[in-house]
Amino acid sequence: MATFRKVFIFILILVFMAVAAVFAWRNPGSISIDVGFIRLDEVSTAMAFAVAFGLGWVFGLGCASLVLLRMANQRRKLRRSLRLAESEVSSLRSLPLQDAH
Repeated sequence: MATFRKVFIFILILVFMAVAAVFAWRNPGSISIDVGFIRLDEVSTAMAFAVAFGLGWVFGLGCASLVLLRMANQRRKLRRSLRLAESEVSSLRSLPLQDAH
């Protein structure tokens, strides 16, 4: 199963590279980029899209990492409270029963 996954990821990377190559071939022009604090002239269209895609991917990974860290923290807190509740229940079970008279 791990070999299938590696082959699938390799083929997926090759497909993305082929799409990027076709995009660069079909869009040979250059553009100007003005971000507000910097202006870049004569940037190839393919490079601009590749950088924008890469920055978006990094931003997405960062957001997903924050969510995963929050979930791990919440899971740790829940495990701690579960251990406390289980220890309280076990200590209450060990107490002798009192008469209800």
